[in-house]
Amino acid sequence: MDAKAGKMEFGAKAHVALNDPKLRANFRRAMDGLMTKRAAQFSDQEEWEALRARGAGVRARALAQLPQLLERLEANCTANGIQVHWAETTAEANAIVLGILEAAGARRVIKGKSMVTEEMHLNAYLEANGIAAVESDLGEYIIQLAGEAPSHIVMPCIHKNKVEIAELFADKIEGQVYTENVDELTAAARAALRGSFAGADAGISGVNFAVAETGTLVLIENEGNGRLSTTLPPLHIAVTGIEKVLEKLEDVPPLLSLLPRSATGQPITTYVNMISSPRKPGEKDGPNAVHLVLLDNGRSRVHADPELGDTLRCIRCAACMNHCPVYTRVGGHTYTFTYPGPIGKLLTPQLEGLDCAGDQPHASTLCKACAEVCPVQIPIPDLLVRLRTEAVRPGAAAAVKGGGSSASVSESLGWAGWRLLYASPLVYRIGTRLLGWFGNLMPASAPMLKQWTSVRAKPKFAPKSLHELAREKGFCDE
Repeated sequence: MDAKAGKMEFGAKAHVALNDPKLRANFRRAMDGLMTKRAAQFSDQEEWEALRARGAGVRARALAQLPQLLERLEANCTANGIQVHWAETTAEANAIVLGILEAAGARRVIKGKSMVTEEMHLNAYLEANGIAAVESDLGEYIIQLAGEAPSHIVMPCIHKNKVEIAELFADKIEGQVYTENVDELTAAARAALRGSFAGADAGISGVNFAVAETGTLVLIENEGNGRLSTTLPPLHIAVTGIEKVLEKLEDVPPLLSLLPRSATGQPITTYVNMISSPRKPGEKDGPNAVHLVLLDNGRSRVHADPELGDTLRCIRCAACMNHCPVYTRVGGHTYTFTYPGPIGKLLTPQLEGLDCAGDQPHASTLCKACAEVCPVQIPIPDLLVRLRTEAVRPGAAAAVKGGGSSASVSESLGWAGWRLLYASPLVYRIGTRLLGWFGNLMPASAPMLKQWTSVRAKPKFAPKSLHELAREKGFCDE
């Protein structure tokens, strides 16, 4: 994607989304339900604060030891029979997955839900190389039929209502008649996917947590498709970002309590899968081979920053998205990139570069709703402000990829003038008097006003300052 096009795309897409009443209604209805369910799960404020502090501690401790834990994870996975691969970029990760599939002669793939493979655009890559990949998560399956990307990291098709899904199924699934009955639509998807599970040469999944202590891959889900994708095919490939590692198996339970309650308002997901090895002699199910692909794609650079490294604590629950007044009105596709919402505004500019996604940190009211509901205490508003600073920080001083891309000489001069105005009483008095005399003569399209007046009324300058009015009334001396 062209950097300038990507940078300007959010604003244009947001205007389109804001004028789509059906999209707005779909999101409002879904988000109201999710927020209500989450609030019911954390009705005890003391329990919530204690649990999220524990969750934040688990993630912070893992990130503090990230290089060592990754090496320990590799050693224990290898000892368990899981083959570990390292990828610095998404291109390398795609090539590794393709190489594993080709070596196994696999041409048909069934996929469990995975945001990292979305980040890699793996499906399109495999298709271009003659391998068919079918999404098995119901939401992912729906958007795959629609030819769309996920609009939410937990519920990919949350932007669609049942009428849209009914029309899609009738059009895309052979022999399917139009019905708006949710149970019948679910049964139609199940029937269509059964053959894909049975005929798959390989299964691909994401990873919720990777436990270094035991070499265990933890996956949670509600539909059973994840278990089928990782157990039924003879080959399982798990793909994850390097930040998903945990130190100990005992670190998993608090996160298992936080994640589903924050994400969907459930006390626990239907399935919790723990994979520590391929099928062993005498076992009746499981893949013959398991591979783990660890993707960096800029995460090491994020981790190296003492402040922005907190971004990597994220456990992908999407609670921040569900409570965000921006996301809930414009939807996930407005963000262009894989990760939308508050966490996307943090992660995307750091992975893709501020020169490519530098507008996203500004798509926030800084209301702090995201920070209040984050189960691992990521200070999202503070980090968004940091990214805004990095976007205008002069070149060499910038600490983020693409930093300084929004630096402007005119803006710098404007702030220098503001500092001078407020640092000197004499200059302030002269400046305010000039604004009172001539400020209202400036047109709304003036360079210093046009961004403000594009969405707001033009400010009206008072003919006299407060100090002048006070002096006239005799409340202060000249």
